[in-house]
Amino acid sequence: MLTFLGIAMVITFTYLIMAKKLSPVTALVAIPIIFAVIAGFRLELGDMMMDGIKEVAPSAALLLFAILFFGILIDAGLFDPMINTITRLVQGDPAKIALGTAVIAMTAALDGDGTTTHMITISAMFALYLRIGMNPLILATISLLAVSVVSGLTPWGGPATRAIASLGLDADEFFLPIIPTMLGGMASILFIAYVLGLKERARLGVVEIKDNSNVSLGMTEMAVSATAAAEESLKRPKLRIVNLILVVTVMSLLVMGVMPVAVLFLIGFVIACVINYPNIDLQKERIQAHAGNALTVVVLVFAAGIFSGIFSGTGMVDAISNALIAIIPESAGGFFPLIVAITSMPFTFVLSNDAYYFGVLPILAEAGTAYGASAMEIARASVLGQPVHFLSPLVASTLLLTGMVKRDLGEIQKFAFKWAFLCSVFMIIVAVLTGVI
Repeated sequence: MLTFLGIAMVITFTYLIMAKKLSPVTALVAIPIIFAVIAGFRLELGDMMMDGIKEVAPSAALLLFAILFFGILIDAGLFDPMINTITRLVQGDPAKIALGTAVIAMTAALDGDGTTTHMITISAMFALYLRIGMNPLILATISLLAVSVVSGLTPWGGPATRAIASLGLDADEFFLPIIPTMLGGMASILFIAYVLGLKERARLGVVEIKDNSNVSLGMTEMAVSATAAAEESLKRPKLRIVNLILVVTVMSLLVMGVMPVAVLFLIGFVIACVINYPNIDLQKERIQAHAGNALTVVVLVFAAGIFSGIFSGTGMVDAISNALIAIIPESAGGFFPLIVAITSMPFTFVLSNDAYYFGVLPILAEAGTAYGASAMEIARASVLGQPVHFLSPLVASTLLLTGMVKRDLGEIQKFAFKWAFLCSVFMIIVAVLTGVI
């Protein structure tokens, strides 16, 4: 019963947001409550939802302070030189712009944080896409894929870290053999970017850009209002080196794990405010300019927490995972790691990474031992579905991305799904050919 209701809930939820019948926030809250009541859970719902909210609270704080931190630096013009350089190199060619987007996104994703990757990538490229008329969904897709592959497979990124910790594995032993698979995923992203760029080139042609300066003025459109973004007085070119040192310092401390990431971004935001806008009234104005985007994202994250809390608390997660294991025929046991890799796409789409890697993965690893599959193989297989996972409304950084490119989650899912699926399949093929699984 729980298995059927869980699957029905996911299908209903996905349809309603993709068909734009409900907003993501409404669907994330209302749909799981309705199905939980049908399943007989009533008085327990409050505790389940609160548990979900507590689980996502650190992510909400991270996103809030990251938006403010990078928003201030974008306002100050930190990324202007990079944008102008890219603009000169791509020369208004959509194919080159798409490839440039992929390179920036994959480089930014090396720090393992999806929020940071989207903030840097979208701030660098969004205005350029708007200027020449390129579809912002291409930008969103490339940035999302870059995070899913680079951050998803590196041991310091979220998914791989959880898989390693959940099964008690050695990080080096996990990562070194999977490097060719990650490189294959990165190659597939470049290929996808080039294909999407060629389609835009056929539609738009090569657009001549005579004045690069206006591009930099519009780059903060994804984080602040158009009026505030256009104010040249906000730029702080003389503080560019200082701001760059601040970003490098925060990112270095993030990778080192010195303190919680949300705290790092909060401290970084305070320092950035004081350095760039020492006037208190101007600081308030900058915070208010970013408040709308920050609030929208935080509300979505907490709504996702309610969905996750009910999904886990009702036992639907366990029911679906156990049902999957039960239907695997013994003759297919030799292909168990491949089965895990393939099923990781739908599993991680409907589950948060914490729920999947700490709840489902140990069950899969234990079942795999009966078929002769090692825990290391299962762990590597489990991260190969991350491109599809990052289309999930349960991913905080993806919710941020929707606000940045001014598109609904359903639009991004429709446009990006086939490319995310292709990326995952290609990585699975490379993993099989290289003996990783």
